[in-house]
Amino acid sequence: MSSRVENIDERISELCALGDELAAKEDFEGALKLFQQALELIPAPADSHPAALWVCTAIGDMYFHLGRHREGRDALRSAVRLPDGLGNPFVHLRLGQCEFELGSRERAADELARAYMGGGDEIFEEDDEKYLRFVKSLLLPPQDA
Repeated sequence: MSSRVENIDERISELCALGDELAAKEDFEGALKLFQQALELIPAPADSHPAALWVCTAIGDMYFHLGRHREGRDALRSAVRLPDGLGNPFVHLRLGQCEFELGSRERAADELARAYMGGGDEIFEEDDEKYLRFVKSLLLPPQDA
């Protein structure tokens, strides 16, 4: 691997680490900017770079936290098409949540079901209960009282 590629990969990692720190402090706008900078550094074709999935997912996650669900959906749709994106419970969770908030209940159901099947109740723990209730209402038979 050339030193130029190693430097780019190091810079991508640095930007993402800083973005994670800002996200942990709920500075989602600041984190988004860093993740976007990292994405711009990924050499083409982006789908062959190991960081592409993580960076696209982080961007979608920040948009979700900012309430910018349409942009989040777009970023997460890109993520799901990357290697290892399809079947990643977190990608499906955030994509489903964006679809839910945009009123696309059928798409939300599909994505949230994938998240639930891959990550169980635990993947929903950090988020509003409405998403887990929604997916369980579709997947699990009603319980008699």
